[in-house]
Amino acid sequence: MIRQKLAVLVTQALVSARNAAVLNSEQFPDVVIGTPAQEAHGDFACNIALQLAKPERKSPRQVAESVLLHLQDTDGLIRRAEIAGPGFINFFIAPSAWQQCLPLIEQAGPAYGTTDSGAGRKAQVEFVSANPTGPLHIGHGRGAAIGDVLCRLLSATGWQVTREFYYNDAGAQISNLALSVQARCLGIETDDPRWPADGYQGEYIKEVATAYLAGETVVAGDQQVTASGDPDDLDAIRRFAVAALRREQDQDLQAFDVRFDHYFLESSLYSDGKVEAAVQQMIANGHTYEQEGALWLRTTDFGDDKDRVMRKTDGGYTYFVPDVAYHLDKWQRGFLRVVNEQGADHHSTITRVRAGLQALNAGIPKGWPEYVLHQMVTVMRGGEEVKISKRAGSYVTLRDLIDEVGRDATRFFFVMRKPDSQLVFDIDLAKQQSLDNPVYYIQYAHARICSIFENAADKGIHLPDQTPDAAVLAQLETPEELRLIKWLESLPETVDDAAQEFEPHKIVYYLTELAGQFHSYYNKSKVVTEDTSLSIARLYLLARTRQVIQNALTLLGVSAPEKM
Repeated sequence: MIRQKLAVLVTQALVSARNAAVLNSEQFPDVVIGTPAQEAHGDFACNIALQLAKPERKSPRQVAESVLLHLQDTDGLIRRAEIAGPGFINFFIAPSAWQQCLPLIEQAGPAYGTTDSGAGRKAQVEFVSANPTGPLHIGHGRGAAIGDVLCRLLSATGWQVTREFYYNDAGAQISNLALSVQARCLGIETDDPRWPADGYQGEYIKEVATAYLAGETVVAGDQQVTASGDPDDLDAIRRFAVAALRREQDQDLQAFDVRFDHYFLESSLYSDGKVEAAVQQMIANGHTYEQEGALWLRTTDFGDDKDRVMRKTDGGYTYFVPDVAYHLDKWQRGFLRVVNEQGADHHSTITRVRAGLQALNAGIPKGWPEYVLHQMVTVMRGGEEVKISKRAGSYVTLRDLIDEVGRDATRFFFVMRKPDSQLVFDIDLAKQQSLDNPVYYIQYAHARICSIFENAADKGIHLPDQTPDAAVLAQLETPEELRLIKWLESLPETVDDAAQEFEPHKIVYYLTELAGQFHSYYNKSKVVTEDTSLSIARLYLLARTRQVIQNALTLLGVSAPEKM
């Protein structure tokens, strides 16, 4: 809010200086208001004078002097402005301007922190997209948390977001799943020579086999599948196993507070002829060639280091080909912005998929779709890595973490680091009810504010129904109070930045700093005092702090408890 007002004031000063023939540029660059590295250098800084020095043929300090000379701050926003270094303009904001931010936060309520930078444009985010061959593992969990928060951030910044889950229900892995369940149906154990070479060995395979033999019915998404119970019908086993594991994954995601608007089946790309149609289009456009019995795509024409096989000698398509058809379908559905949140092991597919899309000559931009790749997660307990689940066997499941540390801590820990950074998930820390636990530290700030209001009520002090007037708010003048208000005011900018950069962890950093500022302020300042007016001012500040904590936690899908 204040940053935008400053940008307007500086822009108006530039125009005024040009009208006075002090500056000569016909066009000015966009004014960018930054934050100084040191608090002593002001609340905000602007480098416009350095940008204009060359075209104006003046020193940066001369340009800066011209800007300040023509600055018309009729609202009293700026306490003082000064030129620093080679020509930076540093702004010190008037306390009254900070104080008047609080009523604006109150008026916005739960919507405070949102922006309209997306302007209602359509965006689609695909995330999780796990093969329906077993329970969701911790990698899927990190992808679910990051993808869900990305959707929340994009929605909060004005995008019309569609959440999509792509089910890889075709290919070798699904065949191995069906063979594994069939083996269990036939009483074959994992140490039996007849066990499938690439079979899945978790206990969950036994559960699926038992349900199939019992003739159970499962509902997954828009599918309802009833088991025939015939252990020799491999196709029926495949359909039932996929549906059963889809249902389990859906239940895990519901427990994680992650929802989807649309589910897309890979198998439909083949049954609807979309894979073949995409291949034929690339052939018709002259971007393919035959060599040694295989069909190749000239991906080197689009920046790849070598050409890639599309159709193998056995007639089957390589894994990136259906991805090209799938993304063409996304484009045809009108999604001009598509974001794929995936594991880092998908890195090699990015160039190939984008090359295939360019080879279609369908008007798709070169950098489309966008990708957010997350690194692996290491789970620790008692200082040792946890590698297996009792039920899944070979890996730790998402449900394991949710059951042990709770949804809030699991979601928070998964997004508290930059997606492309490896993550160590410390179960012991996540379960601690202490300020060393980062999610507890933030939630406790919210609960602590709630308890302050209870204490104030016990002493007969309540916030009035009407917003405190300027005279009351003027009492919020200590450095700690002004610093806290400044941080509250920066939430919309932080949300916009996190959404644009696809970096949910910035909300975690914001909340951690906000909680720290609150705890520090509370430990230093008495909120409920004998001075009723001062108490009301400070309670009003804490009410807005509580509101902002809750708004930001909601963006992470984490609760804001009133008691801890």
